Formats: sequence, structure tokens, C-alpha cells
Amino acid sequence: MEVLMPTLPWTQPTTDVPATALVMASRFTLNSYRDVPGFLLAALRIHRQMLRAPGVVGVSLIARPTAKTFYTLSAWRDRAALDAAVREQPHAATMARYRTSMSDAVFTFWEHDTTTPPGWPEAHRRLEEAKTAANDA
Repeated sequence: MEVLMPTLPWTQPTTDVPATALVMASRFTLNSYRDVPGFLLAALRIHRQMLRAPGVVGVSLIARPTAKTFYTLSAWRDRAALDAAVREQPHAATMARYRTSMSDAVFTFWEHDTTTPPGWPEAHRRLEEAKTAANDA
């Protein structure tokens, strides 16, 4: 039986949001359980970082430690804001530290109407589609 960590729910740090936003969903699977505690702590730090990043519309995180899998869902004013946040700390150091510890990483992007937050069902579907497309390529 898999032990599930609670989802950090969609958090929107500002009410000043554009009509549409760039949404990014990601799934990271680690090679080893040995890396899970450190990656979980890093993911929580990055979650806090992203909530303060310029141009963020909202973020959510799912951690599934027993599956060695972590999911992120975020929305941004534009790609430039997302790219800038990725280059900041602690995100940049975490990418470098865990790059070789990943057995799989999947990303997907889409435009979303911000009258409602993006949802996990759509994010999971799009991640599966992105994984299938990558395997077919």
C-alpha cells in the first residue's frame, strides 16, 4: 500500500492575474529511495521559492515518496517569468544536484484560462500524453 503525502494545494499568491497563463506540469521519478528525503526537502523549498517568484500565478505540489515520484503544477504570466524562476536558487542548485538521480522527468506546457485554476486531472493526462509522445519519437 502506497503512503501518500498530502498534496500542497493550488496556492495563488496574488489576485492580480492575467486572463490566461502559461501552465507547466512536471513529473520527476528518482532512481533511488536514498534520494527521496533530500529531494522532498528541496521540493518544499522550491515550492516556497516559486510562490515568491515574479510572474507566478499559482503553484501546487504532489509528493509520492514511496513511488519515488514528485509532481509539480504551476502557472505563470509568461515563459520569461517561468524561465527566470528556474534559474534562481534553490531551484537551479536542485536541478544540478539531482539531474543524475532521475530515472524519468516529464514536462508539459499549455495555455489556461485563469478564471479557474488548472487541475491535477488535466495535468496528469497531459503528462501521460507527453510521456507517450516522447516514447514514440
